[in-house]
Amino acid sequence: MNHKLINNFSIRAKHLTFTKNKMTMDLSGKTAAVAGGTGGIGMASAIIMSNLGASIVLIARNEAKLKKTISLLDTSKNQQHHYLIADFSQSDSLDNLCESLNKHNIDILLNNTGGPAGGPITNANPEEFINTFNQHLIANHKITQAVLPNMKNRPYGRIINVISTSVKAPLNGLGVSNTIRGAVANWAKTMANELGQFNITVNNVLPGATNTGRLNEIFEAKSKKTGQSIADIKKGMESIVPMNRIAEPEEVANAIAFLASPLASYINGINLPVDGGRTPCL
Repeated sequence: MNHKLINNFSIRAKHLTFTKNKMTMDLSGKTAAVAGGTGGIGMASAIIMSNLGASIVLIARNEAKLKKTISLLDTSKNQQHHYLIADFSQSDSLDNLCESLNKHNIDILLNNTGGPAGGPITNANPEEFINTFNQHLIANHKITQAVLPNMKNRPYGRIINVISTSVKAPLNGLGVSNTIRGAVANWAKTMANELGQFNITVNNVLPGATNTGRLNEIFEAKSKKTGQSIADIKKGMESIVPMNRIAEPEEVANAIAFLASPLASYINGINLPVDGGRTPCL
């Protein structure tokens, strides 16, 4: 009998819940920092992870929305929820956020920031690339560095980045976003290679068309530019998805919650599309 194997499994199993021979996700005792936590995928992720027992540290710019979202989070397992106000476009605000995160024992980090304005890459100004690079890759990097010491000490860590399916196949009309999202994906893969030895995983979730405020803005902008109705634009987008519909934020958040859990302990360095099968490549 391999006692070492049994002992190792026992250590890992303490994070899992077994019900009638089925494993269920349990984030009790974990603290998750959720950027962009007051709407869309970020808010859905915060709610689902709190339902699984995690304490949440919400990060966003609007304090009123932060307070409203806090009120939606589950506290039935004695979770303690907090919020931090930050604007990733302001370096001082980002530095203050990183300092504040040091006061929380973060086990799970969800890097999640709204995308830049659309448009052909040939029309983009250099400043657009620089600003987007700072708000996405640099912000992700600073925040991740702030929480890594605690993750290494626990040792348990889940770093999850919400990016885009454009890292697999560039999307038309999103030149700046395609470029920066690809950089973030490579940053994350490099970090996954370095941090795996500490039982810290780094993965990317790639949403397709998802029913969020960001998607509605895209619909409105396209409608103004083309004269098409928003309903027709939405129908056209749905038609290229094999499941013939747009995702709800909770469907993306479910994938995030799984990657945040002990059940995903050996999944590291991947790009996971949650797009209903729309992405054309493997």
